[in-house]
Amino acid sequence: MENYTHIIGCLRGRKIVLGVSGGIAAYKAAALARELGRVGADVHVALTEAGLRFVSALTFQALSGHRVWTSLWDGDAENGMPHIALGRGADAILVAPASADIIARLAHGRADDLLTALCLARDCPLFVAPAMNRQMWENPATQRNVATLRADGIIILGPDEGGQACGETGPGRMLEPGALCEALLAFFTPRLLAGRKVVVTAGPTFEAIDPVRGITNSSSGKMGYAIAAACARGGAETVLVSGPVALPAPAGVRRIDVASALRMRDEVLAVLPGADVFIAVAAVADYRPAQTAGHKLKKSGLPMRLELVPNPDILAEVAARPDAPFCVGFAAESQELDAYAESKRRAKRLPMLVGNLLADGVGGDDNTVVIYDDAGRHPLPRAPKALVARQIVEHLARLLPAG
Repeated sequence: MENYTHIIGCLRGRKIVLGVSGGIAAYKAAALARELGRVGADVHVALTEAGLRFVSALTFQALSGHRVWTSLWDGDAENGMPHIALGRGADAILVAPASADIIARLAHGRADDLLTALCLARDCPLFVAPAMNRQMWENPATQRNVATLRADGIIILGPDEGGQACGETGPGRMLEPGALCEALLAFFTPRLLAGRKVVVTAGPTFEAIDPVRGITNSSSGKMGYAIAAACARGGAETVLVSGPVALPAPAGVRRIDVASALRMRDEVLAVLPGADVFIAVAAVADYRPAQTAGHKLKKSGLPMRLELVPNPDILAEVAARPDAPFCVGFAAESQELDAYAESKRRAKRLPMLVGNLLADGVGGDDNTVVIYDDAGRHPLPRAPKALVARQIVEHLARLLPAG
């Protein structure tokens, strides 16, 4: 799961009311409460009587740092009406897990317990994350109730598919805490790229020598994936052309997996039509073997010479097109960053380039970068790559022509 801790400004300080209904997925709600707290949200928990059968109020109190409310009659001198007090000033209510029963009661405007009364009395967005057996989810009654909630403007998150506690497999699993946190982050992130299409490359390339060996580099893909995630949160239709990495695809991003530079070039050109922005983050190998052996090369004890030929420069090719999108390059240098990065930007006629020293970011979770554009250099403070990515996307959004 991505570490969102340092993505400030989206959920930090926002009051999120987490409603937990009965179901085995209630244990995931505990992890969700912790994750929301890590991104700076002020989490308050409303736990139903059925939810108490699965997770204790003390668990959520420890994770949220607040009293956990379980009944309409939990009022005190300060909060005489908890269903009103809890919702007052809330930025969002998230019901996770939302059982079939709670969905039915929400759809029909019931207010016979704290959680349903809270949702009925709200003046903030309501998110519902269904969690139930697949037959209950597929039942026409549940589908009618979900359609009613959507028609009422309630945001339905999920469900996911997979193995269930009952031993069956199918739709009905609650989305994982990371996906739910991502959904809230996306909802509260300014949609600076709404209506735009963005193509991003990320990761290393692998240039095969034989079926088991090849030339590659130490790029982890973390910066490119963080950029793609930030673009998606910003409202862009985001396509990620990725070299071989051990990272999950960011939420809302279409990922295309490739290995070699030639495949990456072909896939970029295939998805480029209609793109407003092309961000070349991938560490594409400059050279590849002139020939790839069809079988594993055997060790002989003698020196081996490898003939290398240049790979295509994908960024330069895209930037030179008559219909070129707004192109953003990346330059990782071992020395003289300003000179090499600005030289690369001017040679390829890029409106924007992001540079960093290899020691500052390759393979790690943090990065120190400098943005170069026609107005000069704009250094960003060292920060986790997720935050750096957000700042880069905000900068490019300001440079984009109106459209």
